[in-house]
Amino acid sequence: QVRLAESGGGLVQAGGSLRLSCAASGRTFSRYAMGWFRQAPGKEREFVAAISPSGGSEYYADSVSGRFTISRDNAKNTVFLQMRSLKPEDTAVYYCAAEESSSENYYYTMKYEYDYWGQGTQVTVSS
Repeated sequence: QVRLAESGGGLVQAGGSLRLSCAASGRTFSRYAMGWFRQAPGKEREFVAAISPSGGSEYYADSVSGRFTISRDNAKNTVFLQMRSLKPEDTAVYYCAAEESSSENYYYTMKYEYDYWGQGTQVTVSS
């Protein structure tokens, strides 16, 4: 069982930056692939970024590639999402997700592949 808690959301102007954190409970965090997803009002929850258990492999949605960076600190059971050059279309509730991976270098990009989810943190980007 893994419990996740996101933090770091808020209101920012277009072009600004935010850093989201997701703290995980449990002692086996280093066995979990982690992902960030987001859901805007009236839209489906969509993939943003993922990172393998070791942190050695990352993957990004095209819409955020080059602007967002996912990272993790396994010693602190925390995954981060650094967001730069934010746009109004990045406005959404951001969720972190966890799934135990069979490989230290494997990550997941689909919602259905993740069993554990946080409650989400709101990110609002004003124009």
